[in-house]
Amino acid sequence: MPPLDRFPGTLAQKTYASLKQGILSLALKPGEVLRKPEICEQLGVSRSPVTEALARLAGEGLVDVVPQAGTFVARFSLEEIREGAFLREALELAAVERLAGEITEDQLVQLRRNVRIQEALIADGDFPGFYELDRQMHEMMLSFTGFKRLRTVAETSWVHVDRARQLILPEPGRVQATLEEHKTILAALEAGDVDAARTATRHHLRQLLTVLEPIMRARPDLFV
Repeated sequence: MPPLDRFPGTLAQKTYASLKQGILSLALKPGEVLRKPEICEQLGVSRSPVTEALARLAGEGLVDVVPQAGTFVARFSLEEIREGAFLREALELAAVERLAGEITEDQLVQLRRNVRIQEALIADGDFPGFYELDRQMHEMMLSFTGFKRLRTVAETSWVHVDRARQLILPEPGRVQATLEEHKTILAALEAGDVDAARTATRHHLRQLLTVLEPIMRARPDLFV
């Protein structure tokens, strides 16, 4: 779990953010037992913010609290991942359709810069850095629509998918393929081609389930 000083907010909010990051990054594995005393010791906090953080994460489906058994990192649910992917696809297709017709040059510059840094991170073998830039690119496209709540809605629907993406990026060739898909989306936006932007975005987002299902068969211990 990352140290608390990386996050803003109250002690409880920081504890929640650190635990959530640990879960989403798979540093805390699906099915792993979460022991409050160990979390308190590692983060340097009392039981109260840990209890509050775990309750909040349980509400998001990232933690399972089993009476008389303990608290565990939730295993992946393919049903929840499919639902999240469906919702995110609907949001992002609508977003790129809007952007293809009205994206500004300044917004294109930001996306180009992001993609160039993605390429550099791959060359350096910095896959966590690439993952972060990937996330930022999608957030930028949503924010460029001008709808302030869109990003929050997307994050809420995407939480289980976001964690599952950590499983697929290490797959051989997946990171480079992801970069090429990002470039295709960017090229469509530069051309103002609505159909191409939707097609490229749909193809990109659907790779998750295509790659994830063989992993599920190989690692059933990670899934419900």
